[in-house]
Amino acid sequence: MIGTPQQRPPSYDKAVALVLQGGGALGSYQAGVYEALSHSAYLPDWVAGISIGAINAAIIVGNPPEQRVDQLRGFWESVTEPTAAWPDGLDGVLATWQQQASAQSALLFGQPGFFKPRAAHEWFLNPAPLSYYNTDALKGTLERFVDFERINHSSETRFSVGAVNVRTGRFAYFDNRQVVIRPEHVMASGALPPGFPPVEIDGEFYWDGGLVSNTPMEYVLDHYPRESRLTFQIDVFQGFGQIPVTLEQVNEREKDIRYSSRTRASTTAFAHKHEVRFAIEELLKLLPEDIAQSEQAKRLESFSCVTEMDIVQLIYRPFSPQGASKDFEFSRSTMNARWAQGLSDTNLTLQASPWLKPAPTHLGVRLFDVIHDQLIAQNKSKRKDAADWPDSSAAAVAEGTACSFHGQTRL
Repeated sequence: MIGTPQQRPPSYDKAVALVLQGGGALGSYQAGVYEALSHSAYLPDWVAGISIGAINAAIIVGNPPEQRVDQLRGFWESVTEPTAAWPDGLDGVLATWQQQASAQSALLFGQPGFFKPRAAHEWFLNPAPLSYYNTDALKGTLERFVDFERINHSSETRFSVGAVNVRTGRFAYFDNRQVVIRPEHVMASGALPPGFPPVEIDGEFYWDGGLVSNTPMEYVLDHYPRESRLTFQIDVFQGFGQIPVTLEQVNEREKDIRYSSRTRASTTAFAHKHEVRFAIEELLKLLPEDIAQSEQAKRLESFSCVTEMDIVQLIYRPFSPQGASKDFEFSRSTMNARWAQGLSDTNLTLQASPWLKPAPTHLGVRLFDVIHDQLIAQNKSKRKDAADWPDSSAAAVAEGTACSFHGQTRL
C-alpha cells in the first residue's frame, strides 16, 4: 500500500526539472512517472527529453496541466492500438511469445501514427531511401497531441530536446527559450538511424540525440545561469544486471549497458564538476583579502558556484527479462505494465522524499535512488532470513544481488 507523499515545505524552494531519456517503447514508463508527479507538489518548470523522451516532453509542455496525463494516455494508446485486444496478465512462455509477436509486428508493419516500412518501389528510386521506415505520420500525431503554440509561448515551462547534426556530428539542443519549436524539432530528436530518416531543419539534417548522449541531464544542470534544482532523471535502461546465459540475454544486456552507461557517466561527471565548483567557493571564503583580490583568485572565482542540486533517479527495472527488442515492443499490455510501474515507483519515491532532509553544508550535489535503496534493504533482509534457515539450499536461493525475478536482477 503506497502512503501519502510528503508535503513540500516552503523552505524547500528549488526549481524542478524533469529529464527524460530515449528508449522507444520503454517510454511509457516515463508517462507513469509524470502521472505521479502531476498529483504532487513537484510540477516541473523545465522538461527536457531525447528521442521518445522528447515526444513525452512535448506532450507534457504542449498541454495545460489538467490535460497532460490524458494526452499522454491518448498518444500511447494510439500507437499501441493494433494490440489493444490482446490478453493481459500472461506469464512465462505465453508472455514471451506475445512480446516477440508484438516486436515482429512493429518490424513488419510499424506502429500507427508513428512509423511504417518503406514501400517496395521506394528502393528502386534514385536516390534510394536513407531509412527502413517512413515517419511522416508522426508529424500529424504530434500536431494532434501537442499544442506547439503553447510550447512556444509558455512562460511557465521550459522545453528542450536534443538531436545530432548529421553533417558536423555535433549535439544540438532545441530550446523554446531560443527557437520556435516545431514538430520537426521533436521528430529530429527521435530520428534513430538507420530505422528512421534524418529530419531537415533550416537546411541542416539531424538524427536521434541518443547517438551522442541518451539523456539531456548535463544540458539542464549545467545551463548558465545555474539555479538550485530538484531534477527527476527518468531512465528506461538499467545499469545493473546479471551475467547473460543466452544470446538473447546478451543482446538485451548489451543494449542496457550501452544506453545506461552514458546516463551514469553524464551524472557522475556533473556531480564531480559541481563539487569542485562548491569547493572553490568554500576556499575563496578562507583566503586573506590581498590574495582574494588577486587576478588568480578572480579567475578561480569565475568557476565557483553556490547552487545546490538534488538529483532523483527513477530507473525502469523490469520484473522479468524483456529481450533485446524491448524498445520496439509496443504491445498494449506491456505499455500498461510499464506505465503502472512508473506510477508506482514515483509514488514510492515521493512518499520517501529524501531530498527534504537537511543537506550537509559541504555538498553541492545529492543523488537519490529510493527504489534502489529499497531493493538493497529487501535483499539484506532475505540474506539475514536465509542465514537462519537450516536448509543450506534454501539459503543459497536467497543469496544474490538485489532482487532477482526470473533470472533478471532488479536493481
